[in-house]
Amino acid sequence: MGRKDSVWSLGDGQAPEDLDKPVDTPPLSSLLIERPQGGSITVGGDISFVAKVEAQDLLRKPTIKWFKGKWMDLASKTGKHLQLKETFDRRTKIHTFEMHIIKAKDNYAGNYRCEVTYKDKFDSCSFDLEVKGLLLYSSLSHTAKNTHGNMSNNIIYCVIVFSEGHEDAGDLDFSAWPQPSHPPLVSCPREPKQDETPEVDVWEILKSARPDQYEKIAFEYGITDLRGLLKRLKKTKKEEKKSEAFAKKLDPAYQVDKGGKIRLVVDLADPTVELKWYKNGQEIRPTPKFIFEQKGTQRILVINNCGLNDDAAYSVAAGEEKCTTELFVKELPVKITKEIEAVKTTVNERIELECEVSEEGAQVKWCKNGVEVPTGPRSRYRVKSDGLKHWLIIDDASKEDTGTFSLMASGGTSEAKVQVELKPLKIIQDLQDMTVLLGQPLKMHCEIFPGNVPGRWYRNGQLIQSNDRINILVHLFSCFDRNHRLEIVNSTIHDAGDYTFVPEGYTQSLCAKVHIVDPPRVHLESLNFPDNTVTIVAGNKLRVEIPISGEPAPRVVWMKGERVRVILDSGHRVRAETFPDHTSLTIDIAEKDDTGNYKIVLQNEAGEAGASIKVKVVDIPDPPEVPLVTEVGGDWCSMTWEPPIYDGGSPILGYFIERKKKQSSRWMRLNFDLNKETTFEPKKMIEGVPYEVRVFAVNAIGVSKPSEPSKAFVPLAVTSEPTMLVVDDVTDTTVTMKWRPPDTIGAAGLDGYLVEYCIEGTDDWRVTNKELTEKTKYTITGLPPEAKILVRVRAINAAGASTPRTLQHSILVKEVIEPPKIRIPRHLKQTYTRKVGEAVNLVIPFMGKPRPKVSWLKEGQTVDPTQVTIRNTDCDSIIFIRKAERKHSGKYDMKVEVENHVDTAIIDIQIVDLPGPPQCVKIDEVWGGNVALDWTPPKDNGNAAITGYTIQKADKKTMEWYTCIEHYHRTCITITELVVGNEYYFRIYSENMVGLSEGATQTKDSALIVKEGMQLKNPEYIDHDFKEPPKFTQPLINTFAIAGYNATLNCSVRANPRPKVIWMKNKIAIIDDPRYRMFSNQGVCTLEIRKPSPYDGGMYSCKAINDLGDALVECNRILYIRRPLLNFQPQWQM
Repeated sequence: MGRKDSVWSLGDGQAPEDLDKPVDTPPLSSLLIERPQGGSITVGGDISFVAKVEAQDLLRKPTIKWFKGKWMDLASKTGKHLQLKETFDRRTKIHTFEMHIIKAKDNYAGNYRCEVTYKDKFDSCSFDLEVKGLLLYSSLSHTAKNTHGNMSNNIIYCVIVFSEGHEDAGDLDFSAWPQPSHPPLVSCPREPKQDETPEVDVWEILKSARPDQYEKIAFEYGITDLRGLLKRLKKTKKEEKKSEAFAKKLDPAYQVDKGGKIRLVVDLADPTVELKWYKNGQEIRPTPKFIFEQKGTQRILVINNCGLNDDAAYSVAAGEEKCTTELFVKELPVKITKEIEAVKTTVNERIELECEVSEEGAQVKWCKNGVEVPTGPRSRYRVKSDGLKHWLIIDDASKEDTGTFSLMASGGTSEAKVQVELKPLKIIQDLQDMTVLLGQPLKMHCEIFPGNVPGRWYRNGQLIQSNDRINILVHLFSCFDRNHRLEIVNSTIHDAGDYTFVPEGYTQSLCAKVHIVDPPRVHLESLNFPDNTVTIVAGNKLRVEIPISGEPAPRVVWMKGERVRVILDSGHRVRAETFPDHTSLTIDIAEKDDTGNYKIVLQNEAGEAGASIKVKVVDIPDPPEVPLVTEVGGDWCSMTWEPPIYDGGSPILGYFIERKKKQSSRWMRLNFDLNKETTFEPKKMIEGVPYEVRVFAVNAIGVSKPSEPSKAFVPLAVTSEPTMLVVDDVTDTTVTMKWRPPDTIGAAGLDGYLVEYCIEGTDDWRVTNKELTEKTKYTITGLPPEAKILVRVRAINAAGASTPRTLQHSILVKEVIEPPKIRIPRHLKQTYTRKVGEAVNLVIPFMGKPRPKVSWLKEGQTVDPTQVTIRNTDCDSIIFIRKAERKHSGKYDMKVEVENHVDTAIIDIQIVDLPGPPQCVKIDEVWGGNVALDWTPPKDNGNAAITGYTIQKADKKTMEWYTCIEHYHRTCITITELVVGNEYYFRIYSENMVGLSEGATQTKDSALIVKEGMQLKNPEYIDHDFKEPPKFTQPLINTFAIAGYNATLNCSVRANPRPKVIWMKNKIAIIDDPRYRMFSNQGVCTLEIRKPSPYDGGMYSCKAINDLGDALVECNRILYIRRPLLNFQPQWQM
């Protein structure tokens, strides 16, 4: 028996209730032009299935899916035995989709499906695959023949079953489903065996199984009518699971009248469980409206005075269980207690319709003829209510208000008829027929009774609206009579016709005729032609329509030129036509001879009129003359040309220029905006390449043919002038100049430079270098002393010499003295600190001319060259110490001299070393588990301040040292938490910026921590008074700051309690100034000036104040601000 497709499904199965529903599938469309066909293969064979889709009308690639059975998507099964391939042929625009099955197994057989989707299109195709077993001639056939003696049984059918090992995992593997046991490899006759399998109740298995297991169970137990079995299972009532928390739950829904009272009751199985009530998911708290009651195991929620907002979903939660219900609030109907009364009135009267209902504030609706009455701000109807009464008010009744009005409430409807009638109309003065000249005012009027009746004016049946030219007026003569007027300021032809005044609401009307008379006119101003001239391009068709007017319609005659030549109406290339409101002149193919004046003559009964227009036929201009190239540069040239002889009847607007390489045939446009002049400079050309240029003339009609090409020319240019020419050095007989290369160097390159000079006041320029120099620095020699010269430099290449770069000022040939100036680096302005053994290498730059003389002193004595190596150059001095020692510490005085000018500087060098151990370490006192130690600072501090001490302890038994405290600053300390009964020794190391001392000082005696029972009488001490007024221990020092670099002023003060510090400039306190920052740390006061300028120079002072007094410290001299030194060579000038 064949297996069904559903046996091979892998996804979640459908629920029983979903099996009878149709599957939602997009509508089928013919996407597949070739569908895959079913096939048959043997086990281990290969097979391919092909599907093709035409992409002629598709904007993107369609989506294809391959399935086995109904739900198994084969995209996740690709691997060793299954491959999916997609290709696209751009020539035929066909997508090809292929599915290859490799080395098929027997369980690959079944039904397959191919689905193709594209946007809202869908197509599907199913096909079958049959996998056959191998027929083998068994070696047992001889035995079978001898056993049975029948030749027909000598062939034994053997089904080869390929194992499904782990190597095939994920490759079209269907072995996860239970399968019937395989037949034996060799089918041999044997005795029948009694079935020992117990009977199974499949119905009970299906009832307890999940829906996704139905197909699996059906396949396992061989059920064929699964659908019928599931229908029966669906009708079976399931047992309701008994609630553990609720003995009785809420009803599904409750209903209560508006304003009434409702009780929601639940019965709990466990009275101790915590209970919570919810309304629309929000917990309900006890209020006068919501009351919680308890009666045995019953829990009751009472809702008083129910309103529409109480219409909601309610739920109660007991532990983890919850039951819900719906409460519906029913409104009582609103009834009509007083009906509407009928009304009969006339137009323009007030109407009030009144009705009374049973409930205050009830929602009602007013209707007219069954349609709700609009009651907006702009409506004619107004609605009012007061308590139980409701009114509908119409202030100004009209004929349209006649009808049946009704009021609708929830409990009934009241209706009444309203009838509005017109008042009788009386015509006091009727309209009169009129004849008016064109342009004259038109005034019409009539008088009717009653006077409060409005009306409308019509012309030829068309409604007349008031505007700037037409005024519709109403004049009231009395309370009963009213005069209706129609005034037209300037009458036109269109104002003639039948005029009618229709009173509103009446069938009567007043009529009159108006006749407009107008002499003939030609309206050339509406054509917007300058000077009444019409321009037409030769070869085009011209049609000029000129508006005319006149009543009655005038007769039109066209004439051309001084000789009166009448243009006929039809049948010629040039013809004239006349229409009621305009006349036209038509020229089919314009020619040059059509240029001239055309006259129009109009005649009618009212008079005669005439006008003339000028027709001008234009064409494209002739090409310009051959352009001439007048000047050539490195990548540009200058060209000029003559305008064309004939401009085509229209002024030349400009020119287009093109160029090309001589050996090329492609022309390139150089300007996209018209060139108004007859000269042009083409740019961005390649040097050394021959070019040609040509020109096009342009007028309003178009572009002319190109001119003849110019003669070929080759761009080649000199370099630009040298840059940044400055004086480098001057002596009594020489001047050294330096410069930089030109900014632009052409294709010809740069061969060198030519330096020239002349005596100031003359034009005799002399060349100093007979041969070109390639360097950008040159010394002019042999100059007369104290002479003034001017210098210029040219750049030379194959194209010639560039524009000279001339020094702007003259140079005095005399060596100038530059005072010396020492530029101390920032890190050397403070004490320069190094450790013993490190190298010292300091570079101090200076300036001065001629070469300054440098000398060094240490503490007023000459520096020993064997200890310190000093090397001087033209611009700096170097101090070098290969291995620093403490004797090298001190202040080094540097002096730089240039003749009578001197500059000095002081370099403070500090060589530091490890400190010595502390002195006189002793045990002052021992009490309890505490030991008081005291010592004096070391004799040798290592040439640096002592920054702290490290105290260690050791038990006398083990003598192993442990650190008690590090970086301790005082010279006495109390060691606590010592072990009672032990005896301790102590030692102390001193510490400075270099590190700990090499040795430590140990106490001579040991401290024994006595056992309990011994008490130490503490001596009485008198507390020392540490209060003192402010006192500056470090004054302010004079400071030189550099403009643009931050500067700091420092001083130190001692006071207790902590003083308030005030900084002052020129005796004025500095408060909230962002350019200053003030710090105070451990008594050190700092003022930081951010990027000072010369304005920040002055006398600075610092003042400290506390309760005991104040102190003031200030600089002895003013703070000077220096400008930064720029790194450039000065230009020499007088």
